[in-house]
Amino acid sequence: MLVFLFILLLLALLWWWGLRHAGADWGGPRVNWIDGWVRLLCRVVHRQGANQLDLPKHGPAIVAANHVSGLDPLLLITASPRPLRFLIAEEEYRKPMLNWLYRLSGCIPVDRQGRPEKALREALRALQQGDVIALFPHGKIHLDTDPPRKLKAGVARLAMWSGAPLLPVRIDGVAGQGKVLLAPLIPGRVQISQYPALMIDGANFEAGMSRLQTLIETSAQQTSSAD
Repeated sequence: MLVFLFILLLLALLWWWGLRHAGADWGGPRVNWIDGWVRLLCRVVHRQGANQLDLPKHGPAIVAANHVSGLDPLLLITASPRPLRFLIAEEEYRKPMLNWLYRLSGCIPVDRQGRPEKALREALRALQQGDVIALFPHGKIHLDTDPPRKLKAGVARLAMWSGAPLLPVRIDGVAGQGKVLLAPLIPGRVQISQYPALMIDGANFEAGMSRLQTLIETSAQQTSSAD
């Protein structure tokens, strides 16, 4: 009985502590408490600063970032004052242990082998409803040392179709680069850099894609030196 009571007390403490540190309202405590623990992890273990993404308070936006590890979505959540709806690979979305969380947090699965346009249509509907979409336009983990990889054009199509601002974000300082499951456990000193929003239309589509690629593939230190 004492062990049972101890477990209940521990679970209640974890729940309360997570809710206390939540920084965005995901629509209910079932996800909000996880948001709080994600922020604690990133700020304590990865020394992520308190600076937040400059998102519009209301209405749609698209966050597009480089992708160096499995930690990256947690870092973007920590930097965001609003819930983020991530586009993720369908094979990841369907994993039994995490599918419930992906559904609760509004993730959108992408069928990369079949009909990826279905995910774009769902993401467009989410933007039209005023949500914030987050994605990694390289399509998979891509390090600065890897050969050049063209960005997926879907990110610019979403921005053009919806009229939503496209916010380039650069992630630096992840110690577990290239790792997926282990990356959240390897301490680092993370820096999140956001650049001015891009507005994409038919006339500047290719130029916008090129600018986005340059920004998310250039480290913050290099950008500062260039300035």
